[in-house]
Amino acid sequence: MKKIAVDFGSGSTKIYMPGCGVVLCEATCVAVEEYEENGETVLGIKALGDKARALSGRAAVNTHIINPVVEGDIVHENLAAELLKYFFEKIELGGKKAKRAEVIFTLPCGIKPQIKEKYVRLAQNCGIGAAYFTYTPFAAVLGHNTAIGESTPVFSLDIGQSVTNIAAFSKDGIISGLSVNLGGGNIDVHLIDELAENNGFKIGTLTAERLKNTVGSLLDDDNKMSVIGGRQVSNGAPASIAVNSSQIYEAITTYIDKILDYATLVISELPAEVASAVMRGGVYLSGGVTKMDGLPEYIENKLNIPVNVSEEPRLAAVIGAGTILSSDDLLDAFASVE
Repeated sequence: MKKIAVDFGSGSTKIYMPGCGVVLCEATCVAVEEYEENGETVLGIKALGDKARALSGRAAVNTHIINPVVEGDIVHENLAAELLKYFFEKIELGGKKAKRAEVIFTLPCGIKPQIKEKYVRLAQNCGIGAAYFTYTPFAAVLGHNTAIGESTPVFSLDIGQSVTNIAAFSKDGIISGLSVNLGGGNIDVHLIDELAENNGFKIGTLTAERLKNTVGSLLDDDNKMSVIGGRQVSNGAPASIAVNSSQIYEAITTYIDKILDYATLVISELPAEVASAVMRGGVYLSGGVTKMDGLPEYIENKLNIPVNVSEEPRLAAVIGAGTILSSDDLLDAFASVE
């Protein structure tokens, strides 16, 4: 059977195939067109994945950009199934091939049973032969190519687009952990609001994300700059402004500090021996935001704990999930079946 790992995130979907690597990374977006048919309003799919995301801010009035996954929850099950089928077709896993596949999904730490059931239905609707599920912290640490022992605990901090997973665990299971609805998307929204309020300048979500990724920095002496396009709030006229790292520093630290407050809470609930082991081993950091200049050092100073960053932090969870699926031992320890 073909084995694949799926990180079906709010911002993007990553698919990993053992032996081949990451074979897909696209936006978790669907563009739907609203029209009338026999006196009823009907929604038809216009675009999927990156093609749908490219329409954000540019779509016609009757076209809506929908993210079927919000904060780890599948909020549009039918659209989620159509999107995942589309992704499977792109990696040549459509139709009957899906029935002969083993697929492992990453899930937020502490996910509610009713939300997990949606992922089970998603797997069924996509015709997947065998579906497994693992928590993001497990996968994210294994994505660092790190061995996890029976009794030696590790600490994971995975900052996603809309969900951050924090957990201390060993091969025996999670010792203390949680997921919170905070991530890179909050920073994007904050940047939009800050520029509108302080500069009278309106930008869209794609521009805000690009600004965060190119100019965002937590280094004290960093002063990267980018010229971005948008419009004046006062009259709607097109315009452009230059934004540097120092201007968006506070918007970034506002949410990073909130996330670190939760990380501190998780650490504070650990037994003394576990906390000591975690402080020695450090935090395993992953998620797309963690590539930001100065963020690992900022976290290390705030938590007073060593920080380990994977080579591909955005892909750590899906790579780790693929590692789990490739090992019977890890599958027994870190995964569940539908």
